[in-house]
Amino acid sequence: MPTSVYFTDVGKVIRVVSKCNGFFHLPTQIWEITFLCKRVPPLGPMPNEEIDVKNLASVEKYRSYNRYFRQAAEARNKDVWWKTYRSYVENADPEHERVDIGLPYYQPCRTKEVKKKRQVMKENKKNVELERASRLRTFKIPLDQVQETWEKTTGPFHVKRLADHYGVFRDLFPMAYFLPQVTLKVCYSQDNGTHVHYGNQLTPTEAATAPQISFNAEEGSLWTLLLTCPDEHLQDNEAEYIHWLVGNIPGSAVQAGEELCHYLPPFPARGTGFHRYIYVLFKQDGPINFQENIRPSPCQSLVQRTFKTVDFYRKYQDNMTPVGLAFFQCQWDQSVTDTFHNTLNMREPVFEFIRPPVYHPPQVKYPHRQPLRYLDRYRDGKEHTYGIY
Repeated sequence: MPTSVYFTDVGKVIRVVSKCNGFFHLPTQIWEITFLCKRVPPLGPMPNEEIDVKNLASVEKYRSYNRYFRQAAEARNKDVWWKTYRSYVENADPEHERVDIGLPYYQPCRTKEVKKKRQVMKENKKNVELERASRLRTFKIPLDQVQETWEKTTGPFHVKRLADHYGVFRDLFPMAYFLPQVTLKVCYSQDNGTHVHYGNQLTPTEAATAPQISFNAEEGSLWTLLLTCPDEHLQDNEAEYIHWLVGNIPGSAVQAGEELCHYLPPFPARGTGFHRYIYVLFKQDGPINFQENIRPSPCQSLVQRTFKTVDFYRKYQDNMTPVGLAFFQCQWDQSVTDTFHNTLNMREPVFEFIRPPVYHPPQVKYPHRQPLRYLDRYRDGKEHTYGIY
């Protein structure tokens, strides 16, 4: 009886099928094939290969931050044989590299900073009162000076990282970014301190009126302030709704600028979660004619408020540069219903199912064939005890 063998599966398990008289039979045997892989040596030295992990005491110490910083820079600029994630992304998408559209950043001289730091430390060591307050743990750090120092040094880089984390540059300026070198301070209420930072949560009620804006501006300079939301549009996912636009602001006096679109409070639809509301500050090279961007006042049409920040910037990119950034998150509350009905004159869209309360028939004095927990359904204001017996 002739039998022929057919390999039907390709992989680790191969089935042997017998064929007899034109009919295929069930597998008669299963073989496991183990593949022996030969380990290929690396194409070059691996990172930290020269370090003896069994004798770490013999490893040379850096002994100073400057030496560590210098060696780290040399290691970063050194060519290596392996490919990094960045190289893979650039090869897959040559246009992946983003463009910096902000003001150029001038890094201060590190030598001067080190000298200044040493001078301050030398003066502090001679200060007897400072030494006594530190020893008695009564020394108080002025937070205003700490905030000012942070804004002038690492603050812009931290804000840029937060903006990347929240997708601000991705949605407003595709394939571009900027370093927010001008600190933009937005305060909605002086009483309870409702400030806009970088991703904090506010309610639509707290942001119902136009805030107070402040920033450091040179005398005679002109600015443009924009408030937009990339998550709010009801029909187009790529479009935005503009909430506030003021151009040709002299100095930091926002109230003296040209209001192109009056302020509209946030209106995140119910059931859509948190929305991002982003303030962008532009520095103008001179006066700009914004006649094509003026909306009627009051502007209560969402069609007229449809907006795209990247198109607005491309139109005036030769005369303005983004320099400041602040944003907050917001979700639905009861004031949004009032904004839809009274301000926008439209029905409120709802994107979540509101489950009605469980219906219970009227209580009877002598319930027939009901469980012992029957009365729990009619105990107003008390916690239910279903199944707790």
